[in-house]
Amino acid sequence: MRRNTLSLIAGLLFFLFSHAQDANTAFPKEIITAAGQIITIYQPQPENFSGNIITGRSALSVRKSAKAEPVFGAIFYDATVDTDKDSRTALCRSVKITNVKFPGVEDKGKLDTLTKIIETEVPRWNLSISLDALVATIKVENSGTTETFNNNPPKIYYRDKPTTLILLDGDPKIQKEKDLDAERVVNTPFLIFKEGNVWNLYAGGLWYKSASVTEGWVPNKTLSKKVKSVDEQIKKEEAKNNDGKKSEEKPTVTDILVTTEPSELLQTKGAADYKSIQGTSLLYASNTTNQIFKDINTQKTYTVLAGRWYSAASLQGPWEYIASDKLPSDFAKIPEGSEKDEVLANIAGTPAAEEARIDAQIPQTAKVNRKDATIKVEYDGNPKFKKIEGTSLELAENSNVTVIKDELGKFYAVEKGVWFTSDKAKGPWKVSDERPEDVSKIPPSNEAYNTKYVYVYESTPEYVYVGYTPGYMGCYVYGPTVVYGTGYHYAPWFGSVYYPPPVTWGFGFSYNPWTGWSMNFGFSMGFMHFGFSFGGYGGWYGPPMYYPPFRPPYYGGGYYGGGNRINTGDINIGEINVGNGSGNRVDHRGGNRNNIYNNQSGVSTMDKKPGQSLGNNRGNRNPGVNNQLPSQGRQPGVNNQLPNQGGQMRQSRENNNVYADRDGNVYQRDNKGNWNERDNRNNSWNSANNNATRNNMNRESQSRDRGNMRTNNYSRQRSSMGGGGRGGGGRRR
Repeated sequence: MRRNTLSLIAGLLFFLFSHAQDANTAFPKEIITAAGQIITIYQPQPENFSGNIITGRSALSVRKSAKAEPVFGAIFYDATVDTDKDSRTALCRSVKITNVKFPGVEDKGKLDTLTKIIETEVPRWNLSISLDALVATIKVENSGTTETFNNNPPKIYYRDKPTTLILLDGDPKIQKEKDLDAERVVNTPFLIFKEGNVWNLYAGGLWYKSASVTEGWVPNKTLSKKVKSVDEQIKKEEAKNNDGKKSEEKPTVTDILVTTEPSELLQTKGAADYKSIQGTSLLYASNTTNQIFKDINTQKTYTVLAGRWYSAASLQGPWEYIASDKLPSDFAKIPEGSEKDEVLANIAGTPAAEEARIDAQIPQTAKVNRKDATIKVEYDGNPKFKKIEGTSLELAENSNVTVIKDELGKFYAVEKGVWFTSDKAKGPWKVSDERPEDVSKIPPSNEAYNTKYVYVYESTPEYVYVGYTPGYMGCYVYGPTVVYGTGYHYAPWFGSVYYPPPVTWGFGFSYNPWTGWSMNFGFSMGFMHFGFSFGGYGGWYGPPMYYPPFRPPYYGGGYYGGGNRINTGDINIGEINVGNGSGNRVDHRGGNRNNIYNNQSGVSTMDKKPGQSLGNNRGNRNPGVNNQLPSQGRQPGVNNQLPNQGGQMRQSRENNNVYADRDGNVYQRDNKGNWNERDNRNNSWNSANNNATRNNMNRESQSRDRGNMRTNNYSRQRSSMGGGGRGGGGRRR
């Protein structure tokens, strides 16, 4: 194949993916050339995702005219992509065609004619693909980290009435806060301050008071002038973060449980009410927002916290860690589409778990303008560094962001997924086109562990291409499943300011197949009352590095293959009420925060080619960067004039049932599930009787169907939640 042929066919890939994010009817597509030739492109088959490179193939056919017999073939490619985890799409930045095959076509003249048609008529559209299609079709060989996490259970409390867990990172650390003009407990995500001899706590939209920080909390029914003033500012802040609307939530008075150690809270509304899971020997507690199960055979109780399973003789404990591949076999039999199928992602060997593992290894990427990107590094006093065990690196203890010093005395800082470098600890800083050599050796026991998941892919004199996988945000591939956090308790910095460390426990992290991790605060904590800085009264407002995604409303029909049964009595869109559904998850009104590159100066996601204007699918504008929204896919079923070309594109009437194997052979699945192989020499389909071939093609077909299902379900969940929102923040990001 001529070099220019391979280069020009790259344009085909820009068309291939442009509709993969549409509904499952998006493929195949047809290009009608000005000469009446028809090119039919079938849904791409990604094979691997490594770093920011997708390797894959796609089947296609070419007809010289509408009445001519099609000639089937396959193209193979390596595509460099820019991803956006919020919109669940990947946009191609460059494509390298590695091979083109038309099996059975041996006439060189005919081959040249076929490739010339493709070269001439296929436009260079923006190449994009649904990440959910990727997740369902690619296979990741590695099993994630082999390092040792701390899976020992935290302190697990159980209550059968509404209770709020108040987290303190050790004994109360109290500071006088100037703006508040009061002493405040700073080592907590909750607002706790003192007026006179009384401590005031804001939790779940209500005020509580006590003579002690750690106990004795009761509802405060008569607010002082000062507390009223603070309450007004909080309500303004909450409204600001709710598109200017006041909260319609009805706060619930709860018991207050204060903990000074890593802890989790399980609670039910009254005694646990168990219901059966069809086809299994499992029961689940139906009157809780937690994941609580009972195995009838052993009478053991199980729960999943931060992606980890724990079991006990009863809800009172004591609890012990159970590896996800050591659970009773019936857990893997929980039906997709059932009430509790959300936990399938936490169960070894399930398709949901494999998809979660793959998704956790797909990076969020960005293009960084060296001139415009900035970082602000602050220290509480003079910089203090400590050795990172197992490496040649040192970590700043008292910085507001992660600052690392290498053995040559060079400094690196990482914030919001971008590496910066300097010759001095206090700067000046510039965008780095490399990261510390030993960063990959940082152990989970060190609080800088998450930075090993921030990458630098390539660079030019003007731009640096970067990315991070969900490990940077605390989501790790751990054996056959994903978990949140390392399980280690890291020491915070407490000086004239308090810098909180990354955390695993206390927020009820649970995995959602469409949007990642969300927080569960039980019955008392709604969307409006957690995750904000309370009008300037402190900056500890959520787990560091973690920006909670929105939590789609749970309709009682499951997340995988279900979700069609709407139970309006349990969950009301627009407010979060307690019922038999998902309950008071932290809801960010549809605004995923899995892309922390958004709204960063000099940083753009979903780029076009270097040198062209940059696109950001969320419409953000970065100072100093020319942003152009990428063109989106055309409407299915409509003839669209191709830009700068003489042909037209339209939805094909052919079934999306044609696949290419790794050798370039093309197969078609008929309505009865049988496979036939294309014979271009005789223009016919012949039965594919080889068992290995049928098995491979069945897997391809199942993956495609599942990818389309994921894309449709995600789109449905997104549309049901509406517009944007915001997440938390914290220290080292």
